[in-house]
Amino acid sequence: MRGIRNNNPGNIRHSGNRWQGMSAQQTDAAFVQFISPEYGIRALSKLLDTYSQTYGLNTVRGIIHKYAPPVENNSGAYVEAVSSALGVLPDTKIDVQARKADLVQAIIKHENGIQPYVLAVIDTGVTMA
Repeated sequence: MRGIRNNNPGNIRHSGNRWQGMSAQQTDAAFVQFISPEYGIRALSKLLDTYSQTYGLNTVRGIIHKYAPPVENNSGAYVEAVSSALGVLPDTKIDVQARKADLVQAIIKHENGIQPYVLAVIDTGVTMA
């Protein structure tokens, strides 16, 4: 539940990006820490925007393989979990903008084992993006 503790429920790694809402002190060497979960959700939403708009990724498999590469993750299980949560097959094209809150919730659950946030927190983070 490191992601929950870091207000980074998508477990976004440090990459040199200066994310809006980053905590002034970054005490986790691997993962970004945010001042609130809404900012962590915002960052995850921004990544999903980039994947769909810049890279043209519009399937669960495409998005998850970019987000959690198979060299570092059990991407097959990740794809299945997110696809199941969205009720789509892994290679079915989805409207990422329309399903973003669903994607965010499924990613949070897979990354942390739970999705503890009320829908208002998810919606705020997604809207901030």
